[in-house]
This record gives sequence, structure tokens and C-alpha cells, in this order.
Amino acid sequence: MVCSLGIEGSANKIGIGIIRDGEVLANVRRTYITPPGEGFLPKETAKHHREAILSLVRESLKEAQLEPKDLDVICYTKGPGMAPPLLVGAIVARTLSLLWEKPLLGVNHCIGHIEMGRFITKAQNPIVLYVSGGNTQVIAYSNQRYRIFGETIDIAVGNCLDRFARIIKLSNDPSPGYNIEQLAKLGTNYIKLPYVVKGMDVSFSGILSHIEELAEPNKRKNKRKKATDDITDEGEVSYSKEDLCYSLQETIFAMLVEITERAMAHCESQEVLIVGGVGCNERLQEMMRIMCQERGGKLFATDERYCIDNGLMIAHAGAEMFKSGITMPLEDAFVTQRYRTDEVLVKWRTD
Repeated sequence: MVCSLGIEGSANKIGIGIIRDGEVLANVRRTYITPPGEGFLPKETAKHHREAILSLVRESLKEAQLEPKDLDVICYTKGPGMAPPLLVGAIVARTLSLLWEKPLLGVNHCIGHIEMGRFITKAQNPIVLYVSGGNTQVIAYSNQRYRIFGETIDIAVGNCLDRFARIIKLSNDPSPGYNIEQLAKLGTNYIKLPYVVKGMDVSFSGILSHIEELAEPNKRKNKRKKATDDITDEGEVSYSKEDLCYSLQETIFAMLVEITERAMAHCESQEVLIVGGVGCNERLQEMMRIMCQERGGKLFATDERYCIDNGLMIAHAGAEMFKSGITMPLEDAFVTQRYRTDEVLVKWRTD
């Protein structure tokens, strides 16, 4: 049996998870929430993580009813992510490894999401749609690598949603994407937006620029005077937040469904697994499920406990690495902001 403690802190969430031989013992997390209209900056996010991480380590050990001596390996997120928050997790992981005399492993954040999804859903060999604030990738496993079939060529889908939430001044509590989802449920009128699929890749930056102009007509470059509440000086009606959120979701999720279906056809797969924070979105799951059912396939997804960044996914992926014989010397225990999914040799899978 392997008992693993994982530390995740690549963005605005700091989490500690403990898993032992496939049994979840602890999964605690704190989120850095900024005021409406504001994003989270690396320096302030790292400060939040520093203030929370030690209490979370104690809380996780208490919840798991374990002592440090019961652990076999300490794991942390090596990347990708924001450097200052990543460093908080790495420094604490290195310190605990030395204090408790335990092996140390750095885990790829994307691999953590994939392995957590496979573990929770029991999906065998699915096409993986990884959608979060920092990543958008369609992935399939082959020959001990998670191969990227398609991805965003600019910003991630979660970043697109978060930035639009800031434009219309939505709350960041519990998350911008969640609040967009709730408003979208109230939308009734679909507004045509750019639909940008380039082969197996997608682009969201142009969609964001376009919908920003619809949400704030007075910011248009060709505007000469301030718009009224209902009609712009160009004779265009203003749109409700609900309809804008609804239209944005429908458009970008349709793009994701299209490239995922194309990967299913290419790989002759009958399974799709959605991972990452945006994977919690019920509308995305619904659209993907309809596509899978039409192909005779099956959708696998998890709830917010496992979709959103968490320490448990790092603990689980680290445990799989540890059991496969992977080791890491202390001098390699650094972080990197760019660490692609297909860089990792997946030694723990032989299928």
C-alpha cells in the first residue's frame, strides 16, 4: 500500500489531499477570491497560499487520522501554472520531505486531472477533454504518453469565461464560471458569435473581444457618443447579461464538442472523460453527453470535489508514479510554468 500526500497550488486554489491504496482519506482546499471585476495576481495569490497551506496540512492529517510517519511519499504540483503560487507548494513539499524524511515527487498538473478523473469515474481509455482556466486540450493515451490531439491556440476556455465574468462584473464567489453558468440558465435568446475551429484546434480570444463589444457598446472603436440604456447610436439593441452568458456558453461548448467528437472518430473510442474546472459545467456535460449517446458512447465526468484543482489529484497521480518506480532527486524539485501534458512518460500505464 502507498500512502501519498499531495499539494496543489498552481492557480488561485491551494489544496492538500491524502490517498492510501485507492482510498480517499482527505481532500481539503481554500480559494483566493477577489472582488467582482478583478482577476487574481500571482503575488497576492502566493501570499494567500502561504497563509493557508500549513493549516491545511494539519487539517488533512487530522481528517485522515494519520501521522507524518504513516506517509510514504510527498507530492506537489511541478507545473504548469503561475510561478509564485507554484513555488509555495514546492517549498513546503521540499521542507516536509526533508523534515519527515520522505521521498519527493513533482507531478504534472494536467496529468493529475486526468488520473483523478480516471480513478473516480473508472473510465478505461477515454478521449479526455481537459478544460480549465489555463488549459484547453483534447487528449488520447498512446504508448505511455497522453497525446494532445487538439488545443486552444490562444487563451483557455476557462480564461475566456473568467474574463467575460469580469467584464460584466460578476462575483468571483464561488467562481466566475459558476456564476456565468447560473445566468446562462436564464437566457432565452441566442446571439450569434464567432465560431472558431481550426482543424483540431480552437480559438477563444476573438469571441471574447466580440462579446465584450456586445456587452459594452460604448467601448466600440467606431462609437462617437455615449449609448442610451436600450439603443446604441448605431441603432443596435443592447443585450441582457443572461442572453450573453447563454450565447457564449452555447458557442464555445459546441466548439469543444466538435473537436472531441472528431478525436473519438479518429481513435475509434466510445468514451469521453471531461476533467478540469470547466468540466463541472452542467451544460457542457449535457452537450457532450448528447454527442456521446448519438455515437453509442458514454460520457464520464466528476463533480466539483474532483474537477476543480485539488490536492487529492496530485496525491493520486504521485502515488501512481511512486508505485511505478519513478523517483526525483531533491535538486530536481523545482517548478515550471510551462509543462506540457505530452512531456510526461506515463510509466504506470502499460496498455
